[in-house]
Amino acid sequence: MADVATQAVGAVKLVCFRLHAQEYGAAITEVKETIPVRPITRVFLTPPWLAGIINLRGDVVAVLDLAQLLGLPASTVTDDSRIIIARVGGVVAGMLVDELAELRTVQSAALRPPPPTLSAEGSALLRGVVTLEDGAAVRVLDLPALFESERLRAFQRRA
Repeated sequence: MADVATQAVGAVKLVCFRLHAQEYGAAITEVKETIPVRPITRVFLTPPWLAGIINLRGDVVAVLDLAQLLGLPASTVTDDSRIIIARVGGVVAGMLVDELAELRTVQSAALRPPPPTLSAEGSALLRGVVTLEDGAAVRVLDLPALFESERLRAFQRRA
């Protein structure tokens, strides 16, 4: 995780959120902002994991249904749902999540490989899993891997 900025030696700050009652986190250095869900315009003939596009202060931003990209059922938008705007390199995209959790600082040494129970497509997009003191698990997303995944690259080539 050397590419993730650290708060202290070996510590990583994560913006945490929930998808289908599971907690996930993304490095704070890759999160631009979090916003309430606003009208998402579905785009004709796009894959189901592309929720659509939004207007973010004059910029058109694609919004991904992160649950579907991770092999989970499609997200249902509720009052608690949020869009996490992420930036990796020069690419900006939104990720639809069920709700925000808290900002957590975890030790990078505590990161373990994803369990074999996760789908292959889901585990390929994770840096690993951290078990918290209370026994809860946080699945840490690998946003560069997500943004460079074959599914997104194939879609970009077709677009």
